[in-house]
Amino acid sequence: MATVGVIGGSGLYQIEGITDVKEVVLETPFGQASDAFITGKLDGTPVVFLPRHGRGHRISPTEINYRANIWGMKKLGVSAIVSISAVGSLKLQIKPTDFVIPDQFIDRTAPRRHMTFFSGGIVAHVSLAEPVSEPLTEVVYDACEQVGVTVHKNGTYLNMEGPQFSTKAESNLYRSWGCDVIGMTNLPEAKLAREAEIDYCTLAAVTDYDCWHHSHGAVTVDMIIECLNKNVDNAKKILKIAIPRIGAMKKFSAANALQNAIMTDPKLIPEQKKKDLEIIIGKYLI
Repeated sequence: MATVGVIGGSGLYQIEGITDVKEVVLETPFGQASDAFITGKLDGTPVVFLPRHGRGHRISPTEINYRANIWGMKKLGVSAIVSISAVGSLKLQIKPTDFVIPDQFIDRTAPRRHMTFFSGGIVAHVSLAEPVSEPLTEVVYDACEQVGVTVHKNGTYLNMEGPQFSTKAESNLYRSWGCDVIGMTNLPEAKLAREAEIDYCTLAAVTDYDCWHHSHGAVTVDMIIECLNKNVDNAKKILKIAIPRIGAMKKFSAANALQNAIMTDPKLIPEQKKKDLEIIIGKYLI
């Protein structure tokens, strides 16, 4: 039975139905994770849950320690991550309270976000042509249909810098690029999950039309929270169906993502770096 990771976004700070609950605080080579990792079981499937912004929503998108979060998931044996994220819609047919399972990302974040484990004496180039797991996407999509929500499979997630929302000019630019939704957090997770050889999938909960739509003079927190409350209830129902199915999966597409990706001569990798990344690269240094 595989261990399933869930990263909760705005509004999702816990999952009902988890038994044998424990809080695990990990020391990571990259500093503190967003919060304690919540471990347990859902219908017999091992689960690790982490609130992305910390309980009480204390951490802004730019300040999230993405490396510590994903390293912790790897340390706790996670094979696949479902990431719940609030997003704005960039297309008329994608409505607030809908869900989207994007298959592509565009990065518009600031360079101060750390999006790789491979620096400081080690270089690796993983493929990110297909940044999400198709088998994982299928399971989550089927769970959405079973719950009865409106869900859009595939599409492009524009990862912007935050914490401010878009200007109208930016929003219309991203629409001209053909992007489907806009958010602030998921691409760093997708990149690091691939480097950690963890399958990754985003379940994006649409809260608004960003600011391009004629009915939206501006995106407001009140507007987002109203849609979030509806989306969070449905997201929990979706996870309750999807998690046991993911746990029963036998193969994961990212399991060998680092094969042939590490460029650095093993003899030249600093010993501390080998120690820090042992849970990720250890099998390739034997």
